[in-house]
Amino acid sequence: MSKNTVLWVLRILVGGLFIFSGLIKINDPVGTAIKLEEYFDVFSNDIAGFFTYFKPFALHIGVVLVVAEVVLGVMLILGVKLKQTVWALALMILFFTFLTFYSAYFNKVTDCGCFGDAIKLTPWESFYKDIILLIMISVLLFFRKDLPEETPKWAAVSALVVLVLSFGIAVWAIRNLPFIDFRAYKNGVSIPTNMQPSSQLEYTYVMKKGGETFTFDQYPTDESYEFVEMVLKNPEALPKISDFAAWNAEGDQSEFLFAGNKVIILSSNMAKMSEANLDKLAVLVKSLEGAPVDVVFMAAATQEEIDAFLSKQNWSVIGLQADATVVKTIMRANPGVMILKDGVVMEKYHHNNTPEATDVLDLFL
Repeated sequence: MSKNTVLWVLRILVGGLFIFSGLIKINDPVGTAIKLEEYFDVFSNDIAGFFTYFKPFALHIGVVLVVAEVVLGVMLILGVKLKQTVWALALMILFFTFLTFYSAYFNKVTDCGCFGDAIKLTPWESFYKDIILLIMISVLLFFRKDLPEETPKWAAVSALVVLVLSFGIAVWAIRNLPFIDFRAYKNGVSIPTNMQPSSQLEYTYVMKKGGETFTFDQYPTDESYEFVEMVLKNPEALPKISDFAAWNAEGDQSEFLFAGNKVIILSSNMAKMSEANLDKLAVLVKSLEGAPVDVVFMAAATQEEIDAFLSKQNWSVIGLQADATVVKTIMRANPGVMILKDGVVMEKYHHNNTPEATDVLDLFL
């Protein structure tokens, strides 16, 4: 195999992986921003306090990164300014490798978000993936003089079109909701069902005796063995949802939410909640009065803050507390609306797309 063939194959592999990774995250830029905020929090505590100043710009940084992934991947494959493109990819993969190594070694951010919510990788899997990419890009960088120098006009125009389309898709996803929902709360999912194991959990028992380690499918009756750990044999059977909860002063209200027809208005951060469409939400709340539906306002806030907000808006609805991470996972809008029927997610809406009451009631028929 000639050198040029190897370089061409590497361009396709690296470019294709960057395009795939970028497209998944362009589908959900808000999710990328949430992940970046986690990193900024960790870095501000562990490295330098100034990282906290990046948090308000996490969404803007996220959009730039995910669009750059797609555009640079396309430029690499099509042959647009290859030397500059390879340098840009090298800098980007160095940045990503640092993030994934930090996550894996210090166990700080347990999900790097490399492929959004579509493909979950452990921190070390993410790091090894980046190492492989780093090696391939290093080869391209080393042999950059052998890469084509001329940029075909059609390729440059194509890269520009991809840039515009990628940015447009990202903005659309921010102002609406992700095109494809890869999370555990997507439409059609039964939340209570997903909170249960899909099958019986099976464990192996690691024991020690006389300096040797033994593994058993059943806990040994011989008391001379020293217990070391339990290892789950079928992790795929674990509940897909493990942290859902909603409560008020009367206690946990999850079972209440899973019974009957529910319209849940969600806010992950009331201080940052958009007021742009509160009037539309108010119309929805008012229109559902007397309907066979429970309207709930569920927020990551204190009960006092929730009650004060409902009083200010003059909404006669049930106010519940929830964890911010759970609300962010459910809804990529602040606020947003989720429709539940007996615990099944019927539909989710960005506040920019607040539905009419008739549309909501039709979902329960």
